[in-house]
Amino acid sequence: SCTLLCDTGDTGQGARAWIKQILNQDMAFQHIKVIYPTAPARPYTPMKGAFSNVWFDRYKISSDCPEHIESIDSMCRGLTDLINDEIKNGIAKNRILIGGFSMGGGMAMHLAYRFHQDLAGVFALSSFLNKDSAVYQALERNAGVLPELFQCHGTADDLVLYSWGEETNKMLKSLGVSTSLHTFPNLNHELSRTEIEKLKTWIVKKLPVEAANTN
Repeated sequence: SCTLLCDTGDTGQGARAWIKQILNQDMAFQHIKVIYPTAPARPYTPMKGAFSNVWFDRYKISSDCPEHIESIDSMCRGLTDLINDEIKNGIAKNRILIGGFSMGGGMAMHLAYRFHQDLAGVFALSSFLNKDSAVYQALERNAGVLPELFQCHGTADDLVLYSWGEETNKMLKSLGVSTSLHTFPNLNHELSRTEIEKLKTWIVKKLPVEAANTN
């Protein structure tokens, strides 16, 4: 089994170190490989065009503007290659989870709900989708079973507002996604130990050991 964890504004190793610092240990599982991909450095409009390790560009950090679909789709192609590498290595597609923090969670939702609806599940921590997201448009045309979404958000988040995360959750639920939204009072745009422990429990529930004896 395999979990792809996408972070924002950092390298994969930076994300891994951040989680390790919060948990006082690596986020590790006996039967699940955790992959931390690194977003490419690109000019990022909200930072006045400065280069940053981000999954895609945004016109602004707001739920109320169009998506930068060109950079999102380009990254979906790159991450699809990563998923296909794991499948070539013998991992069944329904034994792969993807998710991330902030923009990493947004990236995971685009990747799964638009291009890989047969994955095991998606997690999005402090993340959101824009109001007229291409994800919603894709799901309006979908009638199949979709990956479950595990979402967490702090009510004190002053970068990605809690209301944006909540609205994303409601929209996806209305379009047929089985969703959960875990609320963390007083948590800003950051991760907490309780949140990561909850996520770990959910990951093991979605990728239980029994089915993993062949992988």
